[in-house]
Amino acid sequence: MTKVPPINSALQVATRSEEAATGPLPPGEPALPAMTSICGAFPIRIARDGTWFYHGSPIGRKPLVRLFARVLQRRPDGTHWLVTPYESGLIEVEDAPFVAVLCTVAGAGEAQELRFTTNLDDEIRADAEHPILMRGTPEAPAPYLVVRPGLEARIARAVFYQLVDLAEDASIGGVMRLGVWSAGNFFPLEPNG
Repeated sequence: MTKVPPINSALQVATRSEEAATGPLPPGEPALPAMTSICGAFPIRIARDGTWFYHGSPIGRKPLVRLFARVLQRRPDGTHWLVTPYESGLIEVEDAPFVAVLCTVAGAGEAQELRFTTNLDDEIRADAEHPILMRGTPEAPAPYLVVRPGLEARIARAVFYQLVDLAEDASIGGVMRLGVWSAGNFFPLEPNG
């Protein structure tokens, strides 16, 4: 009798609930559930462009990828884990596990709201709990959006250019900064700012 790989048994349990793959993303949870069995590394990789791979092949079913994304966590040491109540395993993430591929804008100035859509069709409003973060250098900026605690979406280049078009100067702590407003929060678009 062939033993089923651990990730498959967890998926069989998780896929029984349609809501598991279609509902909003859960909040991040840094602790492993008490019943979780640690299975080592799963053969899953998330590429820089947001494509999920299993044993080197792209996972083409978006509901399955959304299901995996719902149980994805990032540990304080920077590692990424798929965690179910039954088992957990380490996966490889090349950059950020999600990509912000679309931004819709409502309002203007300090009342402006920016809503980002990820490659998995989740919508996140940039606000105090979901800030826009800038990394990189002025020559090669690397913008990200916090999706949930410990997990970020890399902001796609076209979306970043849209943010640059929306940018305005604001005095933050007595220093003029270039950035964007969303939900009453100002997010500088300068790396290391």
